[in-house]
Amino acid sequence: MPELPEVETTRRGIAPHLEGQRVEAVIVREHRLRWPIPEDLDTRFSGQRIETVERRAKYLLIKAEAGTLISHLGMSGSLRLVPSETPAAKHEHVDIVLESGLALRYTDPRRFGALLWSADPYNHALLLRLGPEPLTELFDGERLLQCSRGRSMAVKPFIMDNAVVVGVGNIYASEALFAAGIDPRREAGSISRARYLKLATAIKEILAHAINRGGTTLRDFVGGDGQPGYFQQELFVYGRAGEFCKVCGSTLRDVRLGQRASVYCPGCQR
Repeated sequence: MPELPEVETTRRGIAPHLEGQRVEAVIVREHRLRWPIPEDLDTRFSGQRIETVERRAKYLLIKAEAGTLISHLGMSGSLRLVPSETPAAKHEHVDIVLESGLALRYTDPRRFGALLWSADPYNHALLLRLGPEPLTELFDGERLLQCSRGRSMAVKPFIMDNAVVVGVGNIYASEALFAAGIDPRREAGSISRARYLKLATAIKEILAHAINRGGTTLRDFVGGDGQPGYFQQELFVYGRAGEFCKVCGSTLRDVRLGQRASVYCPGCQR
């Protein structure tokens, strides 16, 4: 699933080509995504000039004069720019045709993503109760400490809770916990302030580095330019169960937490 770095990589790739452009048409070949694409999306969006392309958590917000297109890439979705006359292949469900001659093409083999329209996106039900962005000053170790008090759940699903902080998905939660030396099975409420300060710093640094590396390509993620991400080459624990730890040489173990596979190092993480 595309996580925050992959979505931010997509935003950075498409924004320069969208901002300031007028939408000439919206071609919808398949309305049945996680939620149906609005039947009147072409009417609402066509003729509108795109003002900004923003990101909130894993949602892309393509803001126009009269409303905002809210996009989520789901499990396997991607947005990329193609010449508008490029024939659509299987699973290429939507084209947003621009006056420049390019089209923003939405591809989603599993159809678990979303393209929705809202006049007030930040008050939309999908965004209204989200926690702070991890790469801002609103998120730090003190927030993790305060949100964790009295919580008996494991720390890994705790930091993946979008009400605590947005965008820390499975890959980056695993990597951040490894960098901070914290066992993902530990109870969230039992972790000290000092360790949460270290964990918050690790989350920020790993997400920022992953964005600079273009995200992580697992299965079929590509950025807005159609290129894969390269952070996968630098993973320490995610997807490496049974291999040797790059730091201490211990055999990496896996466990299921919150219905998600988690890999950790018994030598480095306590």
